[in-house]
Amino acid sequence: MFNIKISFFLVASFMVCSATKLFGQTNPTSPTVVLGSNGTSPIVTSVPFLNITPDSRSGAMGDAGVAISADANSIYWNAAKLAFAKPRYGVALSYNPWLRNLVGDMSLSYLSGYYRLDDKQAIGLEMRYFDMGSIQFTDPNGAIVMNFRPSEFAFGAAYSRKLSENMGVSVTGRFVYSNLSGNFSSGNQQDAKPGTTGAADIAWYYKNDKWIKINGQPAQLSFGANISNIGAKISYINAGTADFIPTNMRIGTALEMNLDPEGKNKLTGALDFNKLLVPTPQRMENGQVVGVDPRTRTVLSGMFGSFADAPGGFSEELKEFMVSIGAEYSYNNLFFARAGYFGENATKGNRKYFTVGAGFKYNNLGIDVSYLAAAGANSPLGNTLRFTISLAIEKTMKEKITKPEETEVK
Repeated sequence: MFNIKISFFLVASFMVCSATKLFGQTNPTSPTVVLGSNGTSPIVTSVPFLNITPDSRSGAMGDAGVAISADANSIYWNAAKLAFAKPRYGVALSYNPWLRNLVGDMSLSYLSGYYRLDDKQAIGLEMRYFDMGSIQFTDPNGAIVMNFRPSEFAFGAAYSRKLSENMGVSVTGRFVYSNLSGNFSSGNQQDAKPGTTGAADIAWYYKNDKWIKINGQPAQLSFGANISNIGAKISYINAGTADFIPTNMRIGTALEMNLDPEGKNKLTGALDFNKLLVPTPQRMENGQVVGVDPRTRTVLSGMFGSFADAPGGFSEELKEFMVSIGAEYSYNNLFFARAGYFGENATKGNRKYFTVGAGFKYNNLGIDVSYLAAAGANSPLGNTLRFTISLAIEKTMKEKITKPEETEVK
C-alpha cells in the first residue's frame, strides 16, 4: 500500500531535525509511529520548517534571539519585543538555501515586518515559504508516477503591547499550509491531500538598564520567553492520521553593554534554551517498546505531558533542551560582527554547529549574512548560508511634515 504522507513526513523531519538513525512503523488508520533505536528517541513532528531559523542576525548568533534587541524579525523570535522597537516601522526579507550538502533546490524564504501604533503598541506580519525542491514519485514497484515540487507556507499576524516601560507581552496567530504531494491518488482509501492547521504564539519580554553597570556604563539586561506554534495536529490523509506540529518553548536572556563612554562600541551576549512541547516518541529497548504512545495524546496533554513522558525519566527530559549561545559586536550601529554555537544532545538529534556572520547598515538599509559550520562530518546542515536585507524607518512622512522643529520667536 502506497502511503506518500508517511514517507515525506519522515524524510522532511529527518533532514530538518537530525542525522540520527530512525526506523518507522506505520498504521494506515492511525498517526505515524516513529521509534528510536539504541537508546535514541529524537522528537519528530510535521511541518518542521516552522522551527528553522529564518534570519541572518540570529542565525549568526547560534540561533539565539528571544531576548536580544527588537528588529523586523522579532515576530519569529519574540513578538513581545516589537512594542520596544526604536524605529517606527521596519521590514526584512531573508533567503536561506537549505541543506545544500544534500540537495540543490531547497530553500526557505521569510518576509516580516512591524509597525508601532504608538509608544505602547505594535503590530507585526510574517510570511514564510519553504520550497522542498523537485521530487519524483514512484509506486511500490519503482515505476515513475509523477514529478512534483512539494512546498509549505505560513502566514502570521502579531499584536504586541507594553505593560510597563520595561515589560511587554504579545500574541500571534498563524495559518499553516503544507502540500507534500498535491492531491495524489493511489487508487485506495489512503489518497494524500495538502494539510492545513492554525497555530498561536504567546510571548513575554522584560528589559532593565538599572541593575548592572560595566566600566561605569549602564548595561541592559533582558529576558524573554516564547511558546510558539500552539495548534491543532495536521493531517495529510484523514483525522485519524494527524501528527503534532512543532510546538516549541524558548526562554533566554541577553546582556547589552557599551564598551566606551560614547556608546559607539557595543557588545551583546545571548543565551537561549529550547524544548519541543510534543510527546517524546517511543523506542525499542531489549526488543520491547518503551514510552508513552503519542497517539493517545491530545495537543494540550502532549504539551504539558512533554515534561514528564521521556522513557528515561528526568535525566532524559533534560536532554531534550537545546542550547544557543551567541554574541554580537556593533560599531556605531553601522557594522556588526556575530558568532555563536548551537548544541543538541546526541540522543535527541545530535545537531551541533558553530555560526558566524556580519552585518552592514547604511542610513535605513541593512544587509546581513551568516554562515553555519556543522561540528560533525557530513552533516546535512553544513555550509548553510543565510541572507537578510532590512529597512527601518524612524518616523512616518506624516510625522515629518506635521511635527517640524520648533523655533523660538522673539
